[in-house]
Amino acid sequence: MRISGINLPDEKRVDIGLSYLFGVGRKNVYDILKKAEVDSSKRIKALSEDEQKRIQKVLETYKIEGDLRVEIQGNIKRLKEISSYRGNRHSRNLPVRGQRTKSNARTKRGKRVTIGAIKKEVAAKMGLTTE
Repeated sequence: MRISGINLPDEKRVDIGLSYLFGVGRKNVYDILKKAEVDSSKRIKALSEDEQKRIQKVLETYKIEGDLRVEIQGNIKRLKEISSYRGNRHSRNLPVRGQRTKSNARTKRGKRVTIGAIKKEVAAKMGLTTE
């Protein structure tokens, strides 16, 4: 089964497989399957054409995959343009939601870079001096 350019795994149950779509979580899956009147314990490969069409019809009402990604990027861009606190944190590549950064935030800030004193000879070899 293919939805919004994403191939859903055939061996998974429908309720798990649908959560592979960006913007569809476990709570949304149960709402979608309830509206589409599909049993959540079925495997994706066991779905009939009619059931697949009903699921896709329900999914059209949700903002998923590309549309959702574009909206999120637009929101972040807007925050940066109005130079709000959250926008500044996004542009500086720091955590946005108040997490501490002294000891953690490795996921957002990247690998540690040790900065220390270097000898003049080493700096000259690296091309860091302007002499």
